Amino acid sequence: MAKPKYEGYCKGKPTYRVREKYEGTNIYVQNAKSLLTKTSGFISSYDFSLNPYRGCQYGCSYCYAAAFSPNSKMRQDWGNWVIIKENAQEVLEKELIRWYRKNPDRPPRIYMSTVTDPYQPIEGKERLTRSLLEVMREYPVILVIQTRSPLITQDIPQLQRIPHLRVNLTIPTGSEEVRKDFEPRSPTIKARLNAVKLIRESIDETKGFVPKLSITITPTLPTPVAEQEAFIKKLRIADRIVIQEFHASTRGSLVASTRPKALALKEKYSWWYDNEQQNYQQFKDKLMSLLPGIEIREGKAGFSYD
Repeated sequence: MAKPKYEGYCKGKPTYRVREKYEGTNIYVQNAKSLLTKTSGFISSYDFSLNPYRGCQYGCSYCYAAAFSPNSKMRQDWGNWVIIKENAQEVLEKELIRWYRKNPDRPPRIYMSTVTDPYQPIEGKERLTRSLLEVMREYPVILVIQTRSPLITQDIPQLQRIPHLRVNLTIPTGSEEVRKDFEPRSPTIKARLNAVKLIRESIDETKGFVPKLSITITPTLPTPVAEQEAFIKKLRIADRIVIQEFHASTRGSLVASTRPKALALKEKYSWWYDNEQQNYQQFKDKLMSLLPGIEIREGKAGFSYD
């Protein structure tokens, strides 16, 4: 079968044309044959991963998901294109019906998402993720939502209808300078912390279900020592904190990076990366000390639902 060709990233006549430009991003529309993907490796405790979109407008310099781009040109241009899975709601419903025919007494465990952000800016217009939450309300699942976007707060009513839900809000650093360097298109740290706080304060246990709340400091980017304590104290609004070392220095490079800029950033923050393991451990120790009663997990163990 011929590979799909996307306008702007192919030679000859494209299979898919740009539907629109949204905040500088090429937006394509495509039907998906399936939506639920069997998991392995890091999230093997789940039955499926679910990605409403392909591509991500945030385009973080270190993001491993760029490796799953349709072609090399799109990989190099990570962050500047998004493919909307237009029929996602219909496909998900069919797949969940099929699941319950085979497993009538066990809800599937789903991780949303692994190679995109379900609440990237285009979601504010498309409401595709919201439509999937409505499906999962009718066909119950055990769900983890991974995002760095405050847009998730617009779906608080939908979140309350999911009996088994954990929300993971990614905040890899407590430094705005570091955030602007590594992920300049992403929401501010303050906006993300406010999003977690709003979810916590807006959920009414008398009107629905209460989601679990994690802040994932993953990958753990540098936070200057002078800023660490203030940042950590703001994390008390979560019930779990997850940390994970950035790509190991012993490998000699940031193996999941999409652009040379990420390597330059490692040089800029040499005060952290030249002694990364010690700095990481000291940061972890501060988390343990300043957040008594809050669960601190590392790596794979931190991304489980329980």
